[in-house]
This record gives sequence, C-alpha cells and structure tokens, in this order.
Amino acid sequence: MAQKQVILGAHFPGVNNMTVWSDPQAGSQIEFESFERFARAAERGKLDFVFLAEGLRLREQRGQLHDLDVVGRPNTLVVLAALAAVTERIGLAGTLNATFNEPYNLARQLATLDHVSGGRSAWNVVTSPGAFTGENFRRGAYLPHEQRYERAREFVELARHLWDGGDDGRGAFDYQGAQFNVRGRLDVPPLPQGHPIIIQAGDSSQGREFAARSADAIFTRHGSLEQGQAFYADVKARLSRYGRAEADLKILPGVGFVLGDTPEDAAARHAEVRRQQVSPQTAIVLLEQLWNRDLSGFDPDGPLPDFDPDVSAATVAKGRTRQHDDNLATAHQWRELARRENLGIRDLIIKVTGRQQFVGTPAQVADEMNRYVQQNASDGFILVPHLIPSGIEEFVDRVVPLLQEKGVFRQDYAGTTLREHLGLATQAVPA
Repeated sequence: MAQKQVILGAHFPGVNNMTVWSDPQAGSQIEFESFERFARAAERGKLDFVFLAEGLRLREQRGQLHDLDVVGRPNTLVVLAALAAVTERIGLAGTLNATFNEPYNLARQLATLDHVSGGRSAWNVVTSPGAFTGENFRRGAYLPHEQRYERAREFVELARHLWDGGDDGRGAFDYQGAQFNVRGRLDVPPLPQGHPIIIQAGDSSQGREFAARSADAIFTRHGSLEQGQAFYADVKARLSRYGRAEADLKILPGVGFVLGDTPEDAAARHAEVRRQQVSPQTAIVLLEQLWNRDLSGFDPDGPLPDFDPDVSAATVAKGRTRQHDDNLATAHQWRELARRENLGIRDLIIKVTGRQQFVGTPAQVADEMNRYVQQNASDGFILVPHLIPSGIEEFVDRVVPLLQEKGVFRQDYAGTTLREHLGLATQAVPA
C-alpha cells in the first residue's frame, strides 16, 4: 500500500505565548519583510501553504493590554495579497472571522485573492460571539453564542454559491436564508481553483461537525498519537453523512518543533524555549485566565492559590484568550499536579500549556511526523515555529530533505493551485 503524502503548512501566528518575540533572533511581527522572508523560506521547502492568524481586538486582562499583544496585528488579506506578488506556488491561507464580516464582501475579497495568486487562496473560518470583540463593530455582540456556527455554516454556503456563479452561473443571485438575505451579482469571474480552500479551526463537537460538512481542512490540536487517532477517526466518520469521502477533509494539527544535533541537545533546547515562551509575567497572566481573579501579587515561582477560581460571568480576561471547559475541575487537576511534582506556578504553566511539540534530531522529528501521518493520527501538520520569521528555515533545511528521502513529501510542486498541492478536486464552476 502506498504511503500517504505529508501535508505541511507554516503558521505565522503573531505574538502569542508560543512565540518567543523577545529573543534577539526574533524579527518584526508587522513589517512586510518578516512575512516575505517566512513565505519565501516555506516555498523553498515546497510546503503546501503559509497560514496567517488574525485578531479583531487586542486582548485585555484586568483592564490592561495583554502583555503579548503589544505589537498589534496587521490585516490578513492585505498581507496575503502582497505575498502573492513575491511567491509563485505556495498556498496563502488567512484567518477571517465569519461573525464580524459579511458574505458578499468577504467572498469577493477571497475571489480576488484567488485570481491575483493564480488559485492559491485559503480561508480559515473562525467565529466570535463575544461582546468585547463586538465593541469594535456597529452591531456589537448581536450574535448569541449558540448561533455562531449556524452563521458560519450559512456564511460558507453563501460564499460557495457566489463562487459557483450564483443562481444563473453568470453571477446573479438571490439568496434567502435564516442568517442572510442577499441579492445581487458577483463582479468577479470564476476562480482559478473553483473555490478557495476552506479551513476550520476548532475541536468542539460543533466544530467537528462544521468541518465535516463544510471544510477542506481542519486546524486542530492534540497531544499524543492515540489522541490524534481518536480525533481523526471521529471527524472522518462524520463525512459520509454529507456525501463526502475521507480524502475530502485533511486533518492538520498545529505543532511546534525543536531540533538538536543529539536527543539530549534537543531536550535541553526545548526546556530553554519553554522558559522563554512562559515568562514569569506570562505565567501569572495565564493562571489568572483560569482563576478569573487578580493574581498579580503572587510569586511566579511560588505555590498556586489555595482558593478556588471565580466562576461568575464577569471575567478578568477579554478577547482571544485561553478557555477551559470547567475551571473548578481544571484548577483541582493543576493543584494535584503541582503537589505531586512539587511545581511552582511558572513551572506548572510551562507543563500544562504547551502546544504539541516534536523534539529531537532532524531524523527523529521526520520519523515521528511520518509515523503520525501513516498511522492516521493526522494528514499532516501546520508548523508553528517559536521564532518569527527565521524559525521555519531550520525545518526546511534539516527536516524536509529527510521527508523527501522517505518518499512522503514532494521534491517539487506538481501543480499550480493549492487544491492541487493538497490533492483535493478542483471545485467545478459553471461554463
């Protein structure tokens, strides 16, 4: 049986608690030269796509800007359009919000990106029900939480309808739905790849069902091989109810990586990176998000609070911050782990908040990544380097050649569109 091909995306995440923005080797998070260097390196490695995050409001904690949001975040579509001019084959994926955008306008912008890039566009569909983010928009928090995926589903359905040519195949449309009533004519011709690639980010049951119905790829997170296999089996099993095959949806967890010349060197470097990622200040900020209380007076190297989290509706953290399903249960688990392993606040946060990481020599990392793909824990990965923009270069130079030697990653691009890179059928458009 033929080996599966490994899909690889490269994530430029903006400043967050996985990015070591304070390292002397780190570059700007907003200057175009950083995005260009990152994308050119990923394309040199023949990666499938570059992937940009986006936030619609700076996060706040206890009424102050979150310490990791100090640089802001430029507009995703503008950056991707600029990258289209300095790259040739690599896909261009952007995170765009289905709650605070309108279908016609966003579908038109994505169609334009697909044209100027020659069929390389992708949309990572995210939602936001929050009043805090909504304050930046005229209607504010007009969408109840339980409706966010319903709006996103209809949003994508309407966008696809527009890309297909509307009701008459030539752009005219009259769409009547529960969320949108839109009538007019799309002023952009049929797209080079039919539709932009649709990516969905989320692990909840609602998110999995949305991905099974509407997405080409799902950006997820899981830790172990077994967890990945369980997620993979669950999501792929949902596809048949929508008339889709397993190959129609690619499962791509976001992962970090730390390389070393020896296993010991890699482990030591990983420990150093994690301490850079979780500064004393960041440790307290992340703990406050669970406890929902002002913990600024606590020692980052000291013990966890001996009182329970505040589970009231009011929150000390606003914006895109870490969320927990059950704050009381999670706090109990963290206390027990800290007691058992004699961990202070910072060491505990380092242990419990890390993204899935591949740590080892380049050969070990290549072997382990390939094992996840061949054993159906994923279809590939979205790489999240801890250094921006240079971090992807080490992976391209040291790991990609080993995957190519195994015959599980391309030597060169065979097609021109992102759909071709991912092995997905081009979406048909009317003649």
